[in-house]
Amino acid sequence: MHFTAEDLLDITFASEPLPLVELGMAIAAWQRTDQPAVFGRWRGRVGRELPGRARPLLDLLRPDGDNPQFVEPYARTLEEGLAVVRDAGPLLTPDELHRVAARAPGSPSWVRALWAQDREAWDQLGGALRSAYEAVVAPHWPRIRQSFQADVAWRTRMLAAHGIRACLAGTHPLAAWSGTVLEVDGPPHYEVRLGGRGLLLMPSPFWTGRPLLAEGPDGPDGRYVLLYPALTPLPLVGPGPAQGALDALLGRTRAAVLQSLIERRTTSELARDLDISLPSASEHARTLRAAGLITTERDGKAVLHSVTGLGVDLLHSGG
Repeated sequence: MHFTAEDLLDITFASEPLPLVELGMAIAAWQRTDQPAVFGRWRGRVGRELPGRARPLLDLLRPDGDNPQFVEPYARTLEEGLAVVRDAGPLLTPDELHRVAARAPGSPSWVRALWAQDREAWDQLGGALRSAYEAVVAPHWPRIRQSFQADVAWRTRMLAAHGIRACLAGTHPLAAWSGTVLEVDGPPHYEVRLGGRGLLLMPSPFWTGRPLLAEGPDGPDGRYVLLYPALTPLPLVGPGPAQGALDALLGRTRAAVLQSLIERRTTSELARDLDISLPSASEHARTLRAAGLITTERDGKAVLHSVTGLGVDLLHSGG
């Protein structure tokens, strides 16, 4: 992403999570295979609970998150979102049809019926979105809001202490700056010039991939939206009230990892001391490192983790 000075002066956070955006990220994340230590059980539960009538969504919502935007409107409620989806029908283009149909794992006939404004197909889409939302998103909405709000609070704090470069680089472990260009390694490779339109930051507790850039709610002349993984993914957000501000921000296990790294530890020592699996300890360390809260260095064959000054500040403040 190429930033101008105007872009860097017009970066803000979304005010709240949005129901159908989170549903799109949840269905995409369910189909992914990364971060099994964190999302493995959640994926298994979704596989058991997702209603059959929601399965057509898999033709539209793919695991890379590059979804047709009309299915993920920036609407504050489910009902408002479903109305926006239905109204988008006449505006769908043939080019988008070809792209979606080529990516759909099932028969493209249902997708083509959507673009042909077939009423039965649109009723099926509305029913699929509603049933998927009620099964996957609605029961966990308080936890989704908690993850969203904690991430925004943390990034705001990071922005104040270290500036916008550190704030944006912390959205993904592979994100780095080259001048005024934010680069995230990994396919697919593409470039976007923001051109003074600015950026709206939107964390998602479901998303596990690299940040996604999309047109914002104000259309082609408004700000872009950068959707990125929230610091604490949904499976790590406890079902009840957090015991402290740090738990609310990081999740109890990840907060315990950070606290334990006041003294340098290897990944194996972390796993042993906190009674978690080695892949889970590694995943927590990776995320904390991306957020600038810990540092990792090699000492021979050993990989040692320790808290950074920013992490110590967070521990002392309680989040």
